[in-house]
Amino acid sequence: MFQNVSHDSAPGDARPPHKPLRILHIEDSAADQALARLSLLRGGLVCEIVAVDLLDDAAAALQSQAFDLILADYHLPGFTALDAWELVRRQPGHPPFVLLSGAIGESAAVDVMREGISDYLLKDHITRLPHVVSHALEVHEARLARRRAAAELAASERRLADLTEHLQTSTERERASIAREIHDDIGGSLTSVKFDVAWIARNAPEGGLREHALAALEMLEHALGASQRIMMNLRPPVLDQGLVAAVQWLAENFERRTGVPTRVRSSRESMDIAPDIQVVAYRTAQEALTNVGKYAQARHVDIDLSDREGFLTLEVTDDGVGLAEGARDKPESFGLRGLGERARTVQGWLDVSSQAGRGTSVIVSIPLDDGGTCPNIPGNEC
Repeated sequence: MFQNVSHDSAPGDARPPHKPLRILHIEDSAADQALARLSLLRGGLVCEIVAVDLLDDAAAALQSQAFDLILADYHLPGFTALDAWELVRRQPGHPPFVLLSGAIGESAAVDVMREGISDYLLKDHITRLPHVVSHALEVHEARLARRRAAAELAASERRLADLTEHLQTSTERERASIAREIHDDIGGSLTSVKFDVAWIARNAPEGGLREHALAALEMLEHALGASQRIMMNLRPPVLDQGLVAAVQWLAENFERRTGVPTRVRSSRESMDIAPDIQVVAYRTAQEALTNVGKYAQARHVDIDLSDREGFLTLEVTDDGVGLAEGARDKPESFGLRGLGERARTVQGWLDVSSQAGRGTSVIVSIPLDDGGTCPNIPGNEC
Protein backbone atom coordinates (compact mmCIF):
# COMPACT_ATOMS: atom_id res chain seq x y z
CA MET A 1 0.00 0.00 0.00
CA PHE A 2 0.95 3.64 -0.33
CA GLN A 3 2.55 5.05 2.77
CA ASN A 4 3.14 8.59 3.84
CA VAL A 5 4.41 11.21 1.49
CA SER A 6 7.08 13.37 3.10
CA HIS A 7 8.24 16.78 1.98
CA ASP A 8 11.65 17.27 3.53
CA SER A 9 13.97 20.26 3.43
CA ALA A 10 17.23 20.95 5.16
CA PRO A 11 16.69 22.98 8.37
CA GLY A 12 18.10 26.49 8.33
CA ASP A 13 18.71 26.32 4.57
CA ALA A 14 18.88 29.94 3.40
CA ARG A 15 18.97 29.03 -0.29
CA PRO A 16 15.95 29.84 -2.46
CA PRO A 17 13.43 27.00 -2.59
CA HIS A 18 14.01 24.33 -5.23
CA LYS A 19 11.54 22.10 -6.93
CA PRO A 20 11.58 19.01 -4.71
CA LEU A 21 12.84 15.71 -6.03
CA ARG A 22 10.03 13.22 -6.41
CA ILE A 23 11.29 9.79 -5.31
CA LEU A 24 9.46 6.48 -5.35
CA HIS A 25 10.92 4.40 -2.50
CA ILE A 26 10.14 0.67 -2.80
CA GLU A 27 10.91 -0.62 0.70
CA ASP A 28 9.04 -2.87 3.16
CA SER A 29 10.91 -1.70 6.28
CA ALA A 30 9.52 1.45 7.91
CA ALA A 31 12.83 1.93 9.73
CA ASP A 32 14.81 1.82 6.48
CA GLN A 33 12.33 4.23 4.89
CA ALA A 34 12.92 6.64 7.74
CA LEU A 35 16.72 6.24 7.50
CA ALA A 36 16.64 7.01 3.78
CA ARG A 37 14.53 10.14 4.34
CA LEU A 38 16.85 11.28 7.13
CA SER A 39 19.96 10.69 5.03
CA LEU A 40 18.56 12.68 2.12
CA LEU A 41 17.48 15.45 4.49
CA ARG A 42 20.93 15.68 6.05
CA GLY A 43 22.44 15.76 2.57
CA GLY A 44 20.47 18.92 1.81
CA LEU A 45 18.21 17.34 -0.82
CA VAL A 46 14.65 18.64 -0.97
CA CYS A 47 12.51 15.56 -1.59
CA GLU A 48 8.96 14.33 -1.85
CA ILE A 49 9.04 10.60 -1.14
CA VAL A 50 6.29 8.13 -1.97
CA ALA A 51 6.94 4.87 -0.10
CA VAL A 52 5.43 1.54 -1.24
CA ASP A 53 6.10 -2.06 -0.27
CA LEU A 54 4.08 -4.02 -2.86
CA LEU A 55 4.75 -4.48 -6.58
CA ASP A 56 1.15 -3.61 -7.52
CA ASP A 57 1.40 -0.38 -5.52
CA ALA A 58 4.66 0.47 -7.27
CA ALA A 59 3.01 -0.12 -10.64
CA ALA A 60 0.04 2.06 -9.67
CA ALA A 61 2.33 4.85 -8.48
CA LEU A 62 4.37 4.74 -11.70
CA GLN A 63 1.17 4.92 -13.76
CA SER A 64 -0.37 7.81 -11.86
CA GLN A 65 2.64 9.97 -10.97
CA ALA A 66 5.92 11.20 -12.43
CA PHE A 67 9.10 10.55 -10.43
CA ASP A 68 12.61 11.88 -10.72
CA LEU A 69 14.19 8.76 -9.25
CA ILE A 70 13.31 5.24 -8.11
CA LEU A 71 14.94 3.91 -4.92
CA ALA A 72 14.44 0.24 -4.15
CA ASP A 73 15.50 -2.53 -1.79
CA TYR A 74 16.49 -5.78 -3.51
CA HIS A 75 14.53 -8.41 -1.59
CA LEU A 76 10.89 -7.49 -1.00
CA PRO A 77 7.77 -9.52 -0.12
CA GLY A 78 6.99 -11.67 -3.16
CA PHE A 79 9.27 -9.84 -5.61
CA THR A 80 12.71 -8.33 -6.13
CA ALA A 81 14.06 -5.02 -7.36
CA LEU A 82 14.48 -6.58 -10.82
CA ASP A 83 10.70 -7.00 -11.04
CA ALA A 84 10.29 -3.33 -10.15
CA TRP A 85 12.98 -2.41 -12.67
CA GLU A 86 11.02 -4.16 -15.41
CA LEU A 87 8.07 -1.88 -14.61
CA VAL A 88 10.26 1.21 -14.72
CA ARG A 89 12.23 0.41 -17.86
CA ARG A 90 9.02 0.05 -19.92
CA GLN A 91 8.33 3.75 -19.45
CA PRO A 92 9.73 5.98 -22.20
CA GLY A 93 12.36 8.32 -20.77
CA HIS A 94 12.18 6.47 -17.46
CA PRO A 95 13.87 7.96 -14.36
CA PRO A 96 17.11 6.56 -12.92
CA PHE A 97 16.81 3.50 -10.70
CA VAL A 98 19.03 3.17 -7.59
CA LEU A 99 19.34 -0.06 -5.62
CA LEU A 100 19.58 0.42 -1.82
CA SER A 101 19.95 -2.95 -0.17
CA GLY A 102 21.61 -4.77 2.67
CA ALA A 103 21.00 -8.27 1.34
CA ILE A 104 22.89 -8.38 -1.95
CA GLY A 105 26.56 -8.97 -2.56
CA GLU A 106 28.73 -6.62 -4.56
CA SER A 107 29.13 -9.03 -7.49
CA ALA A 108 25.36 -9.52 -7.64
CA ALA A 109 24.88 -5.76 -7.54
CA VAL A 110 27.23 -5.36 -10.50
CA ASP A 111 25.22 -8.00 -12.37
CA VAL A 112 21.94 -6.13 -11.84
CA MET A 113 23.57 -2.88 -12.93
CA ARG A 114 24.31 -4.60 -16.23
CA GLU A 115 20.56 -4.80 -16.64
CA GLY A 116 20.46 -0.98 -16.77
CA ILE A 117 20.05 -0.01 -13.11
CA SER A 118 21.83 3.29 -12.49
CA ASP A 119 23.67 2.54 -9.23
CA TYR A 120 23.56 0.61 -6.00
CA LEU A 121 24.40 1.32 -2.39
CA LEU A 122 24.65 -0.93 0.65
CA LYS A 123 22.43 0.12 3.56
CA ASP A 124 25.52 0.04 5.79
CA HIS A 125 26.73 3.07 3.82
CA ILE A 126 23.42 4.92 3.75
CA THR A 127 25.12 8.22 4.67
CA ARG A 128 26.38 8.25 1.06
CA LEU A 129 22.84 8.11 -0.30
CA PRO A 130 22.61 11.86 -1.13
CA HIS A 131 25.80 11.61 -3.19
CA VAL A 132 24.62 8.46 -5.00
CA VAL A 133 21.23 10.04 -5.75
CA SER A 134 22.81 13.27 -7.00
CA HIS A 135 25.24 11.37 -9.19
CA ALA A 136 22.49 9.18 -10.65
CA LEU A 137 20.44 12.28 -11.48
CA GLU A 138 23.44 14.00 -13.08
CA VAL A 139 24.23 10.97 -15.24
CA HIS A 140 20.57 10.66 -16.20
CA GLU A 141 20.37 14.33 -17.17
CA ALA A 142 23.59 14.04 -19.18
CA ARG A 143 22.17 11.02 -20.99
CA LEU A 144 18.96 12.91 -21.76
CA ALA A 145 20.99 15.88 -22.97
CA ARG A 146 22.96 13.61 -25.32
CA ARG A 147 19.76 12.13 -26.66
CA ARG A 148 18.29 15.59 -27.20
CA ALA A 149 21.48 16.70 -28.93
CA ALA A 150 21.48 13.57 -31.10
CA ALA A 151 17.82 14.12 -32.00
CA GLU A 152 18.49 17.77 -32.82
CA LEU A 153 21.52 16.80 -34.91
CA ALA A 154 19.48 14.17 -36.78
CA ALA A 155 16.73 16.71 -37.42
CA SER A 156 19.30 19.24 -38.60
CA GLU A 157 20.86 16.66 -40.93
CA ARG A 158 17.42 15.83 -42.32
CA ARG A 159 16.74 19.51 -42.94
CA LEU A 160 20.15 19.90 -44.58
CA ALA A 161 19.52 16.83 -46.75
CA ASP A 162 16.12 18.21 -47.76
CA LEU A 163 17.69 21.58 -48.58
CA THR A 164 20.47 19.90 -50.57
CA GLU A 165 17.95 17.87 -52.54
CA HIS A 166 15.88 21.00 -53.22
CA LEU A 167 18.97 22.94 -54.35
CA GLN A 168 20.16 20.10 -56.57
CA THR A 169 16.74 19.73 -58.15
CA SER A 170 16.37 23.48 -58.63
CA THR A 171 19.87 23.71 -60.10
CA GLU A 172 19.23 20.93 -62.62
CA ARG A 173 15.91 22.48 -63.64
CA GLU A 174 17.60 25.85 -64.08
CA ARG A 175 20.42 24.25 -66.06
CA ALA A 176 17.89 22.59 -68.37
CA SER A 177 15.99 25.86 -68.78
CA ILE A 178 19.13 27.82 -69.63
CA ALA A 179 20.28 25.09 -72.03
CA ARG A 180 16.93 25.30 -73.85
CA GLU A 181 17.19 29.09 -74.08
CA ILE A 182 20.73 28.84 -75.47
CA HIS A 183 19.59 26.28 -78.03
CA ASP A 184 16.33 27.93 -79.05
CA ASP A 185 17.21 31.62 -78.76
CA ILE A 186 20.96 32.26 -78.86
CA GLY A 187 21.79 29.26 -81.03
CA GLY A 188 18.97 30.03 -83.45
CA SER A 189 19.93 33.69 -83.70
CA LEU A 190 23.61 32.93 -84.27
CA THR A 191 22.75 30.40 -86.97
CA SER A 192 20.56 32.96 -88.78
CA VAL A 193 23.29 35.59 -88.61
CA LYS A 194 25.81 33.00 -89.83
CA PHE A 195 23.71 32.34 -92.96
CA ASP A 196 23.43 36.07 -93.68
CA VAL A 197 27.15 36.69 -93.20
CA ALA A 198 27.96 33.66 -95.34
CA TRP A 199 25.74 35.10 -98.10
CA ILE A 200 27.57 38.43 -97.85
CA ALA A 201 30.95 36.66 -98.02
CA ARG A 202 29.88 34.73 -101.12
CA ASN A 203 28.47 37.74 -102.94
CA ALA A 204 30.82 40.51 -101.86
CA PRO A 205 33.52 41.55 -104.34
CA GLU A 206 37.14 40.84 -103.56
CA GLY A 207 38.51 43.24 -101.02
CA GLY A 208 37.91 44.52 -97.50
CA LEU A 209 34.18 43.74 -97.32
CA ARG A 210 34.69 40.06 -98.12
CA GLU A 211 37.62 39.80 -95.68
CA HIS A 212 35.51 41.33 -92.89
CA ALA A 213 32.63 39.01 -93.71
CA LEU A 214 34.89 35.95 -93.60
CA ALA A 215 36.38 37.09 -90.27
CA ALA A 216 32.86 37.61 -88.88
CA LEU A 217 31.89 34.16 -90.15
CA GLU A 218 34.84 32.62 -88.31
CA MET A 219 33.86 34.38 -85.08
CA LEU A 220 30.28 33.19 -85.50
CA GLU A 221 31.50 29.61 -85.89
CA HIS A 222 33.47 30.02 -82.66
CA ALA A 223 30.44 31.51 -80.86
CA LEU A 224 28.21 28.68 -82.06
CA GLY A 225 30.74 26.10 -80.87
CA ALA A 226 31.02 27.82 -77.49
CA SER A 227 27.24 27.99 -77.08
CA GLN A 228 26.95 24.28 -77.92
CA ARG A 229 29.66 23.38 -75.37
CA ILE A 230 27.93 25.47 -72.72
CA MET A 231 24.58 23.90 -73.54
CA MET A 232 26.02 20.38 -73.38
CA ASN A 233 27.64 21.08 -70.01
CA LEU A 234 24.45 22.52 -68.61
CA ARG A 235 22.18 19.70 -69.69
CA PRO A 236 23.34 17.45 -72.52
CA PRO A 237 20.47 16.50 -74.87
CA VAL A 238 22.09 13.07 -75.10
CA LEU A 239 20.60 12.31 -71.66
CA ASP A 240 17.25 12.11 -73.44
CA GLN A 241 18.64 9.04 -75.20
CA GLY A 242 19.34 7.32 -71.88
CA LEU A 243 22.11 7.09 -69.31
CA VAL A 244 24.28 4.61 -71.23
CA ALA A 245 24.37 6.82 -74.32
CA ALA A 246 25.08 9.90 -72.19
CA VAL A 247 28.01 8.25 -70.38
CA GLN A 248 29.42 6.96 -73.69
CA TRP A 249 29.20 10.45 -75.17
CA LEU A 250 30.91 11.85 -72.07
CA ALA A 251 33.73 9.31 -72.36
CA GLU A 252 34.21 9.95 -76.10
CA ASN A 253 34.31 13.70 -75.55
CA PHE A 254 36.81 13.28 -72.69
CA GLU A 255 39.05 11.02 -74.79
CA ARG A 256 38.91 13.47 -77.70
CA ARG A 257 39.87 16.42 -75.49
CA THR A 258 42.58 14.76 -73.39
CA GLY A 259 43.88 11.92 -75.55
CA VAL A 260 43.43 9.51 -72.63
CA PRO A 261 41.88 6.18 -73.80
CA THR A 262 38.53 5.80 -72.02
CA ARG A 263 36.54 2.58 -72.10
CA VAL A 264 32.87 2.22 -71.09
CA ARG A 265 31.42 -1.13 -70.04
CA SER A 266 27.70 -1.45 -69.38
CA SER A 267 25.56 -4.32 -68.10
CA ARG A 268 23.08 -3.60 -70.91
CA GLU A 269 22.82 -1.41 -74.00
CA SER A 270 20.09 0.79 -72.53
CA MET A 271 18.66 1.38 -69.08
CA ASP A 272 15.30 2.95 -68.30
CA ILE A 273 16.29 4.80 -65.13
CA ALA A 274 14.38 7.57 -63.35
CA PRO A 275 15.53 11.01 -64.57
CA ASP A 276 16.79 12.20 -61.17
CA ILE A 277 18.95 9.07 -60.81
CA GLN A 278 20.28 9.49 -64.36
CA VAL A 279 21.37 13.03 -63.56
CA VAL A 280 23.18 11.95 -60.37
CA ALA A 281 25.06 9.20 -62.22
CA TYR A 282 25.88 11.48 -65.15
CA ARG A 283 27.16 14.30 -62.93
CA THR A 284 29.28 11.82 -60.98
CA ALA A 285 30.92 10.57 -64.18
CA GLN A 286 31.36 14.16 -65.38
CA GLU A 287 33.06 15.33 -62.17
CA ALA A 288 35.22 12.21 -61.92
CA LEU A 289 36.47 12.66 -65.49
CA THR A 290 37.09 16.36 -64.85
CA ASN A 291 39.28 15.44 -61.88
CA VAL A 292 41.12 12.83 -63.95
CA GLY A 293 41.83 15.39 -66.63
CA LYS A 294 43.07 17.98 -64.14
CA TYR A 295 45.08 15.95 -61.64
CA ALA A 296 45.43 12.23 -62.32
CA GLN A 297 48.02 12.13 -65.15
CA ALA A 298 46.32 8.89 -66.12
CA ARG A 299 47.12 6.65 -69.09
CA HIS A 300 43.77 4.85 -69.13
CA VAL A 301 40.27 5.35 -67.71
CA ASP A 302 37.58 2.69 -67.27
CA ILE A 303 33.90 3.43 -66.67
CA ASP A 304 31.65 0.58 -65.51
CA LEU A 305 27.89 1.00 -65.45
CA SER A 306 25.56 -1.65 -64.01
CA ASP A 307 21.94 -1.91 -62.92
CA ARG A 308 22.14 -5.45 -61.53
CA GLU A 309 20.85 -6.70 -58.16
CA GLY A 310 18.59 -3.72 -57.53
CA PHE A 311 21.31 -1.07 -57.66
CA LEU A 312 22.59 1.35 -60.24
CA THR A 313 26.37 1.39 -59.89
CA LEU A 314 28.73 3.70 -61.74
CA GLU A 315 32.48 3.30 -61.27
CA VAL A 316 35.15 5.54 -62.80
CA THR A 317 38.67 4.13 -62.41
CA ASP A 318 41.96 5.61 -63.56
CA ASP A 319 45.59 4.48 -63.34
CA GLY A 320 46.96 7.89 -62.44
CA VAL A 321 48.97 9.27 -59.53
CA GLY A 322 46.15 8.87 -56.99
CA LEU A 323 44.82 11.34 -54.46
CA ALA A 324 47.26 13.03 -52.11
CA GLU A 325 46.77 12.15 -48.44
CA GLY A 326 44.19 14.45 -46.90
CA ALA A 327 43.09 15.84 -50.27
CA ARG A 328 39.44 15.02 -49.60
CA ASP A 329 39.53 16.84 -46.26
CA LYS A 330 40.70 20.17 -47.64
CA PRO A 331 38.20 22.98 -46.92
CA GLU A 332 37.99 23.87 -50.63
CA SER A 333 37.49 20.26 -51.74
CA PHE A 334 33.88 20.67 -52.85
CA GLY A 335 33.80 18.46 -55.96
CA LEU A 336 33.75 14.98 -54.40
CA ARG A 337 31.98 16.29 -51.32
CA GLY A 338 29.23 17.69 -53.53
CA LEU A 339 28.93 14.36 -55.33
CA GLY A 340 28.39 12.63 -51.99
CA GLU A 341 25.64 15.08 -51.10
CA ARG A 342 24.11 14.67 -54.55
CA ALA A 343 24.09 10.86 -54.17
CA ARG A 344 22.30 11.13 -50.85
CA THR A 345 19.43 13.01 -52.50
CA VAL A 346 18.47 9.72 -54.20
CA GLN A 347 19.34 7.54 -51.16
CA GLY A 348 22.65 6.58 -52.74
CA TRP A 349 26.20 6.81 -51.49
CA LEU A 350 29.62 7.67 -52.89
CA ASP A 351 32.84 5.78 -52.26
CA VAL A 352 36.29 7.03 -53.25
CA SER A 353 39.36 4.82 -52.96
CA SER A 354 42.85 5.82 -53.98
CA GLN A 355 46.45 4.69 -53.60
CA ALA A 356 49.46 6.82 -54.37
CA GLY A 357 50.79 5.87 -57.78
CA ARG A 358 48.01 3.33 -58.37
CA GLY A 359 45.12 5.52 -59.40
CA THR A 360 41.70 6.38 -58.05
CA SER A 361 38.28 4.77 -58.15
CA VAL A 362 35.06 6.76 -57.73
CA ILE A 363 31.94 4.65 -57.20
CA VAL A 364 28.36 5.81 -56.80
CA SER A 365 25.69 3.27 -55.84
CA ILE A 366 21.99 4.06 -55.93
CA PRO A 367 19.19 1.68 -54.93
CA LEU A 368 16.61 1.08 -57.64
CA ASP A 369 12.99 0.70 -56.55
CA ASP A 370 9.74 0.76 -58.48
CA GLY A 371 10.24 4.47 -59.16
CA GLY A 372 13.83 4.07 -60.33
CA THR A 373 13.70 1.14 -62.73
CA CYS A 374 11.96 0.41 -65.97
CA PRO A 375 8.41 -0.93 -66.02
CA ASN A 376 7.74 -4.59 -66.54
CA ILE A 377 7.05 -4.47 -70.26
CA PRO A 378 7.22 -7.68 -72.32
CA GLY A 379 10.55 -7.82 -74.11
CA ASN A 380 12.03 -5.16 -71.83
CA GLU A 381 14.51 -6.80 -69.46
CA CYS A 382 14.46 -4.91 -66.15
